[in-house]
Amino acid sequence: MNRRLLLLALPALASLPLGACSVIPERPYVETKRFPLDPRRDGPPGRRGRGRVLQVRLMRAAPGQDTRGLRTLREDGTVSVDFYAEWSAPPVELAEEAMRRWLSASGLFNGVVATGSRVSPDLVLESELTALHADLEKGEAVAGLSVVLLRETGGDAQLLTQLAIRGTALLPPQRPLPPEALAESMKEAMASALGALEQGLARYA
Repeated sequence: MNRRLLLLALPALASLPLGACSVIPERPYVETKRFPLDPRRDGPPGRRGRGRVLQVRLMRAAPGQDTRGLRTLREDGTVSVDFYAEWSAPPVELAEEAMRRWLSASGLFNGVVATGSRVSPDLVLESELTALHADLEKGEAVAGLSVVLLRETGGDAQLLTQLAIRGTALLPPQRPLPPEALAESMKEAMASALGALEQGLARYA
């Protein structure tokens, strides 16, 4: 009986337009926007150091800081991650590269090298990206770094200093904020954090 009903219904189904058989709603294509994290150091190099070589080791990512989407802290305290606006690479990788370029341009060290370099460093910098987001309630972008500076000699490591750094930048007043403005403000916050890092390392250079 069921087979007879199905055969009778086939002509009616065949007369329907193709779109009427689809149960998946069509969604407009949204292109993902990608932004660099390349804060630039303005001004001349700081005071010259004592010719030491600094090794910048691989930066770690604190929980929640390993996603590429731009992060926003809403007024209600919840976190939003934009999947259509993201950094051009994982933010921890971009922050590490920005840190290396910044400290190299600072003039504090004779050289700034990465892990794996054949150059023997005088100082070693270990770091963690602890924050990179826009805080809508406070109206500011935030970049956070946790760093440890070591002197390694003969297989032993001596702790020289440990710094918790927080850089901020004002957000534009308009709401909602376009992703371009969010990314630019977070880049300025990272520049503020790297400037504070430079000051914190100056006495050891």
